[in-house]
Amino acid sequence: MQSDRFTQREKIALRYTDAVLWNPDLADDALWADLHAEFTEPEIVELGYWAGFTSGGQRWLHTLHTRQGELAAYMDERESAKKEPA
Repeated sequence: MQSDRFTQREKIALRYTDAVLWNPDLADDALWADLHAEFTEPEIVELGYWAGFTSGGQRWLHTLHTRQGELAAYMDERESAKKEPA
């Protein structure tokens, strides 16, 4: 990545995210070395977990054929209905 918009640390995190989301083969020894040079083990786990969690959540929402905000609006509506007297 040649951009000046990101720090070296951010570029490494983005490379890791690409590996998690798109192509695990990108997680080669060089990437792991770069990750360990910039991040602690717990930070690496958190980055990978968060990337996978958010990507998986978005894929699940697509299977429901929802648009952004629809699930949250539905949940709010249900919560409001619970609070109304019967």
